Amino acid sequence: MRGPALPLVRRAGAALGPGAGQLEKKAKGKLQKQICQVVLDHFEKQYTAELRDAWSSVRFSQNPGLESSLAEQGYHPAFPAALPYLPAALRCYSRTAPGRFPAQKHQPGRLKDYYLLNAASLLPVLALEVKDGEAVLDLCAAPGGKSVAILQCACPGHFHCNEYDDLRSRWLEQTIESFIPAPLINLITVSKLDGRQIGDLQPEFYDKVLVDAPCSNDRSWLFSADPQQAVLRLMQRKELSSLQFQLLRSAVQALRPGGSLVYSTCTLSRAENSDVINLILNSCRNVMPVDLSGMARGVSQEFTFLSGMQQHELLVLPEKGRAWGPMYVAKLKKVSST
Repeated sequence: MRGPALPLVRRAGAALGPGAGQLEKKAKGKLQKQICQVVLDHFEKQYTAELRDAWSSVRFSQNPGLESSLAEQGYHPAFPAALPYLPAALRCYSRTAPGRFPAQKHQPGRLKDYYLLNAASLLPVLALEVKDGEAVLDLCAAPGGKSVAILQCACPGHFHCNEYDDLRSRWLEQTIESFIPAPLINLITVSKLDGRQIGDLQPEFYDKVLVDAPCSNDRSWLFSADPQQAVLRLMQRKELSSLQFQLLRSAVQALRPGGSLVYSTCTLSRAENSDVINLILNSCRNVMPVDLSGMARGVSQEFTFLSGMQQHELLVLPEKGRAWGPMYVAKLKKVSST
């Protein structure tokens, strides 16, 4: 099932209209002005030629008709507004009726209006609780949806997006180009490092680390078109927990004392979820679990969680009517140097 539309509420000011906050205030008093597509298309041609890269930041303003269009199609805000974990700038919409929302094609130099993803994919980002000015590492960042969501939550002082796989790295770069204006792209470091080595390369550098680890993706693997590929995948599944543990250990090394990390997968497999976290907790005495039960209660109307989990972990179960997930999330905090 395709996820909800995630409009990107731009954090930069808009040169061709009011900022996102101003738009919301104006909407209460009178109808929002609608962008004239004919004029916008003309501006695209003229100012792309005249202003070049600068035009992407000038046109970086919220689509004022997007939210009303979503409402007309039956979409509603996915999370309660009072949820402490939910930043005001992060907008997520979903609907109960199954269906597909049109994807937007990547066009170099042109920013997209929204990102499509499984709503459960936002939980690792919310659990990370990024604050303005922090040094943040997205260790396995492709395809980039969580990186985009992190930038909606806060403005990191340093944001490092890493992806080791060549194909997925290109996908990540394309996502960043599609959603982040040129001036802000320069503030993001994109690398293709082996995530298992980053802890040694940059020890105790980051305030927050997200490890959205490579896993046996239950939802996509289930629909493997090639039986031989499916058999190979199931054989590789046994080796993934070792890789995940090494990535987590590297993330712990990269964290400064007092920093926190979130580990996530999109599988139901205990070997890749709880067992990996337990192994880290038993082998790294300088990390401790962080309670996520408060966040779970706050989003319980949207998700079904597996019962009997530890307080520092959540497992979203896809079920009829609430088909988000699977998504495993665990949070740890580094209490001292290695």
